Amino acid sequence: MFTGIIEDLGTITALNNDKDNLHITVSSNITEELKIDQSVAHNGVCLTVVSLDKDEYVVTAIKETLDKTNLGQLEVNATVNLERAIKLGDRLDGHIVQGHVDQTAICENVREQNGSWFYTFSYDAALNNVTIEKGSVTVNGVSLTVVNSKLNEFSAAIIPYTYKHTTFKDLKKGSLVNLEFDVIGKYVKRLNDLRS
Repeated sequence: MFTGIIEDLGTITALNNDKDNLHITVSSNITEELKIDQSVAHNGVCLTVVSLDKDEYVVTAIKETLDKTNLGQLEVNATVNLERAIKLGDRLDGHIVQGHVDQTAICENVREQNGSWFYTFSYDAALNNVTIEKGSVTVNGVSLTVVNSKLNEFSAAIIPYTYKHTTFKDLKKGSLVNLEFDVIGKYVKRLNDLRS
């Protein structure tokens, strides 16, 4: 489990295809604190550390992960949002995040708003995922509050700290992002669907 509060930015140093798998080598300030078999969220995707070497570590994404996320579009020197799994008893500063991406979305608009930034994303409503006004959503692993919730679109405001310390500063119109919808909202929607 994760919170959607990004700990560090990692840099992709190597990408190696192995049949349908992609081995991703990441350089990060948190590498020395990692252990093999630990879970780390990369742009919101929970992946297992499979090897460590100095300030770099390797994780592997399988075909299903590559098909459902933006990890297949990574390039060497790209930056990713990183978060280690929470420890029992830690504060839950963001919201409950599983690290299981529901689908991708397209960044439709980015606009600066007097010191903060306003992003709009569209997604495929046919997959039955929904956002809830003032609810939570995870975009590339970052816990955000939904505004202007629509059937296949929502917006979020980004404060300067988040802009500076995540990959939001790299997003532009047309960027592909990973979405994880609020697990509580998904549960409520499922209950409502069963009742109707």
